[in-house]
Amino acid sequence: MIKTHYLKMMFQVVKDLVPVVTCGVLTVILSSCVLFGIQTYFNLTQGLFSVGASVFQHGHIHKLFIHPFYHKTLDQLLLHATALVFLSGSLEKGFGTVRFLFVFFLLSTTTGLLYSFLGLMVPGSSHAEGLVPVALACVALTTMHTKMVKGFLCGVSFPTMVLPWLLLLIITALVPHCVLPCNIIAVLVGWTFGKGWFSLLNMSEARAEALEKRMPFRLLKSISGGLFVPASTEERRKSLLPRITPTPGSYPVQAYAPLSSIKATDTITYEGWHNSASALSGPTPPLHLHGHGSTHSFGLNHGHSCNHSHHAHSHGQL
Repeated sequence: MIKTHYLKMMFQVVKDLVPVVTCGVLTVILSSCVLFGIQTYFNLTQGLFSVGASVFQHGHIHKLFIHPFYHKTLDQLLLHATALVFLSGSLEKGFGTVRFLFVFFLLSTTTGLLYSFLGLMVPGSSHAEGLVPVALACVALTTMHTKMVKGFLCGVSFPTMVLPWLLLLIITALVPHCVLPCNIIAVLVGWTFGKGWFSLLNMSEARAEALEKRMPFRLLKSISGGLFVPASTEERRKSLLPRITPTPGSYPVQAYAPLSSIKATDTITYEGWHNSASALSGPTPPLHLHGHGSTHSFGLNHGHSCNHSHHAHSHGQL
């Protein structure tokens, strides 16, 4: 009995640590696996799709679009895919699946282009490939959108803006076939995108919603189900933070508080992205991140109810 309880507890801890693989991240990883299977089956030359000076020297422009999906070994593929799962899930949950795939394309292409220019200026530089540079760019972009001032890594507190650089050093040291200059360029690219310097290239929310209704995103949405993050902010908030309807009588204010006094406006923070939950009426109180009712609105409602009861009692005495 004790062993079963211990196993359940360990399973819950692992489940909480491992993030849910969203549809966009899963699509990128599956594309990388397909490309790795093709290169293994046909025994293609290693470094065939890596970016470097050859992009401009030999006119291999196609490498700019393929290099994030290309991995030389199976170990490299597994480690890069793991890094993408842990580092890019927040960006997709904040942008939606369609916009995430578009941003992924922009970040990877821009990083490959700039690193190829660097290869022309520095002869003999290494070729780069894989998902790690784009994952670091996603982290840099996410930190530019979040309002969290402090971050935590292994129990150590540090400014949030430092997080991409700490991850860059850790990943470059632990993950094989990582090129430090390419990773630095990727973090800078994510930072500039987060600053809005490439705002003309951004996809609007309305455009992303329109693309969701077309192929292949419509098929992807129907197959993946809850893993697909909608582009609409309202739909995304409902899918990530569903409303909890309490049982009647579970809140004291339900019995005698008027409906108009229960309306409130709250700000909900999820994965570093701030969403507004307003005009929540009816028996369900405003929700915070952990699902607790608003203490402020409870105090107002309770005071209003007490005053109402007091006046009614005084009128009876008169």
